[in-house]
Amino acid sequence: MAVQRTLSIIKPDATRRNLTGKIVDRLEQGGLRVVAQRRVHLTRAQAEAFYDVHKERPFYDSLCSFMTSGPVVVQVLEGENAIERNREVMGATNPENADAGTIRKDFAESLEANSVHGSDAPETAAREIAFFFAEVDIVG
Repeated sequence: MAVQRTLSIIKPDATRRNLTGKIVDRLEQGGLRVVAQRRVHLTRAQAEAFYDVHKERPFYDSLCSFMTSGPVVVQVLEGENAIERNREVMGATNPENADAGTIRKDFAESLEANSVHGSDAPETAAREIAFFFAEVDIVG
């Protein structure tokens, strides 16, 4: 198994409800280690740039609006197969399809307000981590 890094975002619906600590605990209990973390309030330009890959999709505008509606916690997670492991701990994107005990099943409000984001592939993780963090910010 390979040690990887992945980006995790705790979304505005979760930070608004003070779930940051509970979510980080789930990630850590799932075998992931936080090696960088920052609380930010994304600007519209930042959200549009981050989600640029979805620009042509019908949910792009509402996603950008949601992600700028309040603070988020961006973090770099590290661990064995961190990308896959993070996605297992998060649960399915649609909380209705998420397994019991996953973050999205337990905390999501809706498909859009599903409490967390995680990178889906090594290339995506590298791009997303670099969007928010310089290498010097990652201390693990």
